[in-house]
Amino acid sequence: MAESIPPAARQALVVTGDGPDSSTGHAVLYRNDGDGWLAGPTWPTRNALRGWTTDHHANDLRSPVGVFTLSDAGGSRPDPGSRLPYSRSGAFSISGTGFEDEPLAGSFDYVVAVDYNRVPGSSPLDPRRPRGGAYGGGIWLHVDHGGPTHGCVSMSEDLMRELLLALDPALHPVVVMGDGEALAR
Repeated sequence: MAESIPPAARQALVVTGDGPDSSTGHAVLYRNDGDGWLAGPTWPTRNALRGWTTDHHANDLRSPVGVFTLSDAGGSRPDPGSRLPYSRSGAFSISGTGFEDEPLAGSFDYVVAVDYNRVPGSSPLDPRRPRGGAYGGGIWLHVDHGGPTHGCVSMSEDLMRELLLALDPALHPVVVMGDGEALAR
């Protein structure tokens, strides 16, 4: 998977699932200072209910495996100081409950759009899907609601704020995501 990281990328959030069918994992934000990749702290994450897939489709309840750029952010809360373009909107609000009856409110207070089947340079809310709707879309890094996601990766609100402050478009950030076995290939 490391070979898929674009040469210009100097930041990589590596999200490693606990297994191919697991909805839990961890993330590490790496930075390449020119002498190699330096690891930051390890953060707990959640991902899709059914784990991971290299062939993501709409509503499969799996998170896509791969290397994707990170170009846009947003949320229902004010911009905490992100260097990524940030779209604040009430349309990021969500209600109801998740797969484990956990409340979903606040899940989209902060999001970073994963450039999987979306138009980079647009709001994370942009519904356009360049590969078509069958491949799904709307894959985000967002605030953890205490249970599995539909396809996104989530982490605590504090970590999402930290990530938003750390990601720098000048460093061409990417997310490398999948279960440990898929990432080792």
